[in-house]
Amino acid sequence: MAHLQSVIAKGKVAVVTGAASGIGLAAVRTFAAAGMRVVLVDVNREALAEAVKTVGALANNPASDIVAIETDVSDIEAIGALERAVADRFGAVHLMMNNAGVQPGSSLFGPQANWDVVLNVNLMGIIHGTRAFGPGMMAHGEPAMIINTGSKQGITTPPGDPAYNVAKAGVKAFTEALQHELRNTPECQVSAHLLIPGYVHTALTARGRTEKPAAAWTPEQTVEFMMESLERGDFYILCPDNDVDRATDEKRIAWAAGDIIENRPPLSRWHPDYKAKFEDSLNK
Repeated sequence: MAHLQSVIAKGKVAVVTGAASGIGLAAVRTFAAAGMRVVLVDVNREALAEAVKTVGALANNPASDIVAIETDVSDIEAIGALERAVADRFGAVHLMMNNAGVQPGSSLFGPQANWDVVLNVNLMGIIHGTRAFGPGMMAHGEPAMIINTGSKQGITTPPGDPAYNVAKAGVKAFTEALQHELRNTPECQVSAHLLIPGYVHTALTARGRTEKPAAAWTPEQTVEFMMESLERGDFYILCPDNDVDRATDEKRIAWAAGDIIENRPPLSRWHPDYKAKFEDSLNK
């Protein structure tokens, strides 16, 4: 297991996708402030340019240590080009944060385009990033981390946005498999971690709203919690927010698993015959 101070340190290299806003931007600010050389990756050219200015103000040598590379993470060829560009510029990568995500909304029999973009960005983007950067991170032999951004929706799978749930459930399964592979690779110094944000006020969740809801955390709070969890060596970085504490999250996750164990209807938390029982379980 990579020790946090061996990875997030002066001169080490971090690559973050979805870095132009939200959790990704908060992460690269934290990494740059720690003296890391940071690669900001995003598909939004204008937002990326603004993000570089913000992050550059925190870096010791912004001209040499901070670089932005416009990339569509759903494009496997583009991710390959990104990996080569980073290797040419900085050499070894010590932290890969696959964070890019979209949430246009979906329904089971709704537009195919929504399904395609969500699965290609939110799931395949993480798979592409890991498979492109992972082998080199393992080979250089230095402590390193791969952090993949999942979602509670990929664990409790609430009704309303099935494409997003499927993608994030895939991220969970993929990252678990990744950590198993890494820990069983002799002399491997790379660890994997699954970031599971709570309700965070970002462009993805705001839906045009500019004022942060009272229930939501800021991206900065989420990254601070992530750093504390990484210091402990946590794999599952299950973030609370201002509305839902860890105890409630644990009960929701346990209830979802209980649907299988107790042979209840799927998504029984929202089933009329079980909804009251679920609410009662929260008070126990």
